[in-house]
Amino acid sequence: MSDASPTLARIEQIASDTVAALPPAFAAAARDVVLRIEDLPDAAMLADLGMDDPLELTGLYEGVPMTHKSVSYPEPWPDTVWLFRKPILAELETREGVTLEQLVAHVTIHEFAHHFGWSDDDIASIDRWWE
Repeated sequence: MSDASPTLARIEQIASDTVAALPPAFAAAARDVVLRIEDLPDAAMLADLGMDDPLELTGLYEGVPMTHKSVSYPEPWPDTVWLFRKPILAELETREGVTLEQLVAHVTIHEFAHHFGWSDDDIASIDRWWE
């Protein structure tokens, strides 16, 4: 990756624009989710997922899906969607004809789908992106 690589701020802007464009029913539920953009996932995240290569994780939802929360559910920290710049850029290099904007939007929607209660299998049943 060169110095001309998209910045954290650029990826955050694309992700924020994606969230802002969600349909109203989803946008309201997305407002309470913190969006964090980092270069790479930390070692604890990778260990929790049983992963070794930080370039394999483009995004992560941390929290309790809406479908598992109740009014009395204690929330010690806000739900968070993490996007990881270097893995996204590595993925982009393997995707011919895919723009940075498309990839960041896709990863963002995928992680927010987990917040809305969708599993990876649910997402894969309508989204063949990763095949």
